Amino acid sequence: MPKVLVPLAQGCEEIEAVTVIDILRRAGIDVTCAGLDAHPVRASRGTMLIPDTTLDAALKQKFDMIVLPGGQPGTNHLKADARIIALLQLMAQQDKYVAAICAAPAVLAAAGVLDGKHATCFPGSLDAFAKVRQQTASVVEDGKLITSRGPGTAMDFALTLVERLAGKARRQEVEGGLQRQA
Repeated sequence: MPKVLVPLAQGCEEIEAVTVIDILRRAGIDVTCAGLDAHPVRASRGTMLIPDTTLDAALKQKFDMIVLPGGQPGTNHLKADARIIALLQLMAQQDKYVAAICAAPAVLAAAGVLDGKHATCFPGSLDAFAKVRQQTASVVEDGKLITSRGPGTAMDFALTLVERLAGKARRQEVEGGLQRQA
């Protein structure tokens, strides 16, 4: 079973975090939510999230994918965390999946893993990174780098992650249960 790490920073976007966690778990994927510290996470709209563990404890495990929720100031907290930057670089070097949504692709760019790659983000979030080939699609894939635009694209993003980790049939099964199709 694939293992996914979702780091939760204070001020993350709750729609993005919870949607990704929920959809991946519906697909039977092992998801670990890790707080940057040992405190509950107050998301950007005030929702309180309780991580499964701390980032320090999670770093003792191996993951097939890391997914960064966006939101502010959550994205800035992720970008300022040396553990996150080092993990992103390591996972990219190991050719593992690295994914981010909304403003969080800026964390990938700050880590240098988006240099010369195609990516999307919340408008303006990647403007300071000239080496990134910005796109406007809801979800953009460039090899094992997967990015998405924002809260409104969270479900498409999460279902894309399911497809990459568990296959198209599993994505269709999960999506069917969500009643997204007419």
